[in-house]
Amino acid sequence: MIRLAILLTSATINASTVPAAASQCTSPAAITAIRTHWAAVRSQLNKATDHEAACRAYAASFYESVTTRQAAAGCTDGTNISAIDADINAFNDLLATKCGG
Repeated sequence: MIRLAILLTSATINASTVPAAASQCTSPAAITAIRTHWAAVRSQLNKATDHEAACRAYAASFYESVTTRQAAAGCTDGTNISAIDADINAFNDLLATKCGG
């Protein structure tokens, strides 16, 4: 639990220090490609034998999904962010169940 708190604090600091990157609009095609990658990460890491590496990968993917959602939310092209929210929830659940401490 402490690791997750540190990760989220670090993510907040990084997002606040790089506002230009956080405010970029992500295209729907890029979001689809990123979501496909996240699905592959979740699938591959379910079979991982290195628990710590899997947890780091889940945390990195969680952070990436949150920043992607932030960029998509700023777009005015009608991008559906509910799919990204589902990915965020999936990574959050994986972090809690497989990496919670």
